[in-house]
Amino acid sequence: MSTYITADCINCGACEPECPNEAISEGDEIYVIDPELCTECVGFHDHEACQAVCPVECCLPDPNHTEDEKVLLERALRLHPEDEELKKAASANEFASRFRK
Repeated sequence: MSTYITADCINCGACEPECPNEAISEGDEIYVIDPELCTECVGFHDHEACQAVCPVECCLPDPNHTEDEKVLLERALRLHPEDEELKKAASANEFASRFRK
């Protein structure tokens, strides 16, 4: 499942630089997350980085974009074909993921 930003967003921008996939951008009124780029930080962190820095906790799992760890890892690998560390971790099944806490 992709993460989304709720209407509670205060437009602070803390989340944008934390995204390893550059999925977060400034929208008309609040920041938004592109679900086609969001991997819920699978492959990069054991938590959702945007959610960890959000002062109002408005970065939440999007029930309209439910995806499992496998799909999210495949997306991360597709988005970062040059990332040898990610490829190695994925091959060894030792990648970071919030699903593995």
